[in-house]
Amino acid sequence: MTNDQMADMSHSPNKPDPSIGSIASDLRSAAADKYGEVVKEARSMADHTKSDVADEVKQVSSALRRASEELRTGSAQERTLGQIADTIADASDSIRDKDLGEILAMISRTGRRNPVLFLGGAALLGFAASRYAKASGDGSHNRQRQESATKKAQVNAFVGEGNPNTQTMSPMP
Repeated sequence: MTNDQMADMSHSPNKPDPSIGSIASDLRSAAADKYGEVVKEARSMADHTKSDVADEVKQVSSALRRASEELRTGSAQERTLGQIADTIADASDSIRDKDLGEILAMISRTGRRNPVLFLGGAALLGFAASRYAKASGDGSHNRQRQESATKKAQVNAFVGEGNPNTQTMSPMP
């Protein structure tokens, strides 16, 4: 046997190549690093969103508190709105202070124990989310409405200036 044949036999398919283990280790390490970055970014986004939601809930609480102050002092409506505002303010603080996992577990428990409260809270959250989305919009809806009004005014001006299709025909002499 020649040296080349012996070298080929030393790298038989039964023996793993040590460089494959090194590559696999490098890939595992790179994947773990990327996973860590993704988790960190997801937590950062969740915390930012959680903070925005807490701020929005706090604004709802403040609006309810202002509404209760406008009612007759001591009335049942004033007390009820005040209690609701306090409860919502507490919920806002809880949202801000708790971890996302704790919040999800709390929502799940509440939904199982009191489905009506859960549905009411979901509706309130939906209203708050739509308000947030509307407030953070780029104003394109208002711009479209203004452009539509401008075009309508131009058409009306054109018609008023004597569009031959809208004028009555006078008889020829």
